[in-house]
Amino acid sequence: MEEEFQSQLLNSAVTELSRLPGIGRKTALRLALHLLRQDVEASDALARALTEMRHGIRYCSVCHNISQEPVCPICSSAMRDRSVVCVVENVKDVMLLENTGIFNGLYHVLGGVISPIDGIGPDRLEIDSLVERVRAGGIDEVILALGATMEGETTNYYIFRRLADTGVKVTQLARGVAVGNDIEYTDEITLGRSLRDRTPFSA
Repeated sequence: MEEEFQSQLLNSAVTELSRLPGIGRKTALRLALHLLRQDVEASDALARALTEMRHGIRYCSVCHNISQEPVCPICSSAMRDRSVVCVVENVKDVMLLENTGIFNGLYHVLGGVISPIDGIGPDRLEIDSLVERVRAGGIDEVILALGATMEGETTNYYIFRRLADTGVKVTQLARGVAVGNDIEYTDEITLGRSLRDRTPFSA
């Protein structure tokens, strides 16, 4: 049974904060009480920033990265190598790879990996749109930059099979990324080397 507080307003705030990942009700209460101790302007600024973010950010119609425009700055940049597409699990991975300063191609965000135990099949990911991008032409190489987990490897293999008849070169990160790791937990130097020294994908 959830703890109820004397103030219904406080209880509502704690309930909403506790919906965030990794935030239990005790932490949510601590955050709510912290906000109460701040100036009203600070809370208003936080609320405004969250509202503007939620209403102002969308997903790129090409690569599914976050963007404030229909097409993200990476996809619309004339400076990027449009012949190479790096496939990643989520938006955070795009940020990590960009921070390496190594990659100058385009991205494709799947929105997850295949995980039958979690009820996530290929149809729930942006795999069909990836295949469509490749079939549209102009892409010479697809880099599979998913984590070296069982789910990541399963997704890699599925994508490899889907692209088998397109003639596109399919590569994967070099094994500087430890087996069993998501790239989220890999340092930028190792990640950059793994991207630079990528190898042909082998089923």
